Amino acid sequence: MLRVYGIKNCSTVKKALNWLDDNQLEYTFHDFKKEPATQEKLESWEKEVSWELLLNKRGTTWRKLTDEQQSSVKDASSANILLLENNSMIKRPIIESKKGILVGFDETEYKAKLK
Repeated sequence: MLRVYGIKNCSTVKKALNWLDDNQLEYTFHDFKKEPATQEKLESWEKEVSWELLLNKRGTTWRKLTDEQQSSVKDASSANILLLENNSMIKRPIIESKKGILVGFDETEYKAKLK
């Protein structure tokens, strides 16, 4: 069974969940608003994908940071501090599958790794 992590009202998460539903794939959804990511979870994802991929620099939350806060992110450790303080900076959705971690919504990648 797939595990999907994100925020329910995020448009990209909605696209991913709709795709999973349309393709009749079973999943468990973990809402960051109700179940925040943990240090352990971030570290487990970072064994498969880079911290740079997990950190959403396009989002409003990142843009609201000061230049000093943004420039302080230099490695996984410093990124994780920010990501734990504000889970909305984690790129969404994150899908855990038997074939690895998927970050964001890419229909081509979903077809290749989830079907």
